[in-house]
Amino acid sequence: MVTKIQRRNKIKTRIRGRISGTAARPRMTVFRSNKQIYVQLIDDLSGKTLAAASSKGLEAKGTKSEIAAAVGKAIAEKAQGAGIQEVVFDRNGYLFHGRVKSLADAAREGGLKF
Repeated sequence: MVTKIQRRNKIKTRIRGRISGTAARPRMTVFRSNKQIYVQLIDDLSGKTLAAASSKGLEAKGTKSEIAAAVGKAIAEKAQGAGIQEVVFDRNGYLFHGRVKSLADAAREGGLKF
């Protein structure tokens, strides 16, 4: 029987085979734990993280989806500060709904294109 983690890793590998980030258009990857949500902008060619945001450093209150939306706005602001307009979205094997979707929608509202 395949566990939930094995299933996610299989999907993650399939996604990562298709997408890659550059300095001009970095990969925006999302990781969510039970309590927190993290997002990074990664240049895969040089292997560097260009910007990052997480719910740990935020003072946001509310539901997990509302906190994820605040993280999406924060990463959009950091990306604009670094001169990044477009990204490639990497949902990291998670389904595109709930916290992942609210983070993505908030990042789009903040000015990121993907």
